[in-house]
Order: sequence, then structure tokens, then C-alpha cells
Amino acid sequence: MFHISIPSNRSFFNLFVVASCCAIVLIVMHRGNSSAFASDVDSLNAGFRQMYNLNFQAAHEIFENWKEQHPTDPLGPAANAAAYLFGEFERLHILELELFTDNDRMKKLKKSLPDPAIKAAFQSEITRAHQMASEALDVSSEDRNALFARVLCDGLTGNYAALIEKDNGDALSYLKSSRSAAEKLLDIDPTYYDAYLAIGIENYILGLRSAPVRWFLKMSGAKTNKNEGIAKLQITAEKGHFMAPYARLLLAIAAIRDGDRKTAKNLLGELVREFPQNDLYRIELARL
Repeated sequence: MFHISIPSNRSFFNLFVVASCCAIVLIVMHRGNSSAFASDVDSLNAGFRQMYNLNFQAAHEIFENWKEQHPTDPLGPAANAAAYLFGEFERLHILELELFTDNDRMKKLKKSLPDPAIKAAFQSEITRAHQMASEALDVSSEDRNALFARVLCDGLTGNYAALIEKDNGDALSYLKSSRSAAEKLLDIDPTYYDAYLAIGIENYILGLRSAPVRWFLKMSGAKTNKNEGIAKLQITAEKGHFMAPYARLLLAIAAIRDGDRKTAKNLLGELVREFPQNDLYRIELARL
């Protein structure tokens, strides 16, 4: 999927953040067993599919319509925020994953110039989603949908901080808060397998750092167990619903780092078959 050279730990942190944007758009479709929500999955899924195929205008139209039909649901603005962020990444060519495996190119990568209008729209949707989630949690502290909206919003904000504003400090803070919300959700519903992803990502990314850095991060409340991260990713890959493809992508990255190109090719081959219109997987598979 990537160049033969193994990227540095910092490059891997950035790579995982980018990868999360390529698949986080699918995560918000899982909301438990609500029959009312189940009837709307097809329309919501259509928006994510458009976004995943880089048709952002169509995605926004679908999400705006969904928001009108669900005025108190925090997933509406959260999904629209994902479309804004994903579109900005495409405009700035941040979706080129090979960029984050070339250490020389990484060193030369400068702070991006965000579109002010897109940034304002993105932040507005994030704020709205957080407010709606807080209101829902005031009514019921075990509202799984509201908790997951927080997981998503913190993940999206962390992506913006890391890859557009180049602020890894803020990115790590949001990484931890996203994981914390995921843990609360799993305490309520251990079978919410997609939520294990947030825990897996933090553990694996930070588990790649040096021992002194891991010690410092653990003292700050971060999770840094690489093996635990892999285990959590495997749970989502095997039992998750909408996030299973993303977990397979992350496991493919981990396999490449460990020199297991066969496993990486198998995982990417599955993604190519599942998403035939996504050239990214096909191109990265060819690079192997």
C-alpha cells in the first residue's frame, strides 16, 4: 500500500490521522437498535457514499435534507462537518496517503491554507453537534447516539488540527477525548464494536513512540499500548459494522510496518472489492 521504506513514528501519526478521514465518514451510520433510525439508514448511507466517492456537493445536499428531517439529532451536523473536512482535504491534496510515508516530503510539508468559508462552516457544524449531544446527554447520560457524536466530533476536530493547522498538541488532546467518550459508550454497550476503533487508534499511534515519550504520554492520561491497539482494531475489523473496512485499512498499515506485505495486500484487496469506485485503495495496492 505504501512505499517500501518504513515511515517515522511522526509520519505514522499523521498517516493514521489521514486514514481516519478516509473512513470516519462511515462510522456515524451505526446507532444501535433504534427502529426509527433503521428506516433512515439508506438515505444517510447515500450521503456517506457520495462523500466517500468525493462527490461532496451531493453529500452536503443529502445531509442537509437529513438534518431537516432529524432536527434534534447530533449526527446530522456531525456528518455534514465530516463532508466539509473531507472536501477540504481533497482540495489540499491531503488524501494522498503516499505523502505521509515519504519522510523527505513530510519534512517539506508546510502548513496548509484553509478556506475561511469552509473552516467557518466546519466549526459551526461541530459546535452545533456538540451542543445537541450535550442536550441529549442532559436528558439521558446513556444516550449512545449522543456519546458517539462526541467521539466523531472530537475525531474530526483532531484531524483538522493535525493536518491543516499542523497542531499535533491539539490533535493528541482530541485523540484522547475521542477515546474517552468511546470508553464511556462501551461501558454502556460492550457490543458497540465500532467504538473499539477509537481506543485502538490511540493505543497504536502512541504505542509507536519511543519509551520515554510513551511514559510522558501515559502520565498525561494517554493510552500507549501498541498490542492493545492492534487487538482493539481486530475487534472492529471482525465484528464491527460500518467501521470494519476502516479497521482493515489500519491493520493493513500495521502489517506493512511489521514487514507483512502479504497480509497488507490481502486486506487492501478486500477493500478494493468492497469499494470498486475508490481509486485510492487500488492505487495503494498497486504500489505494494
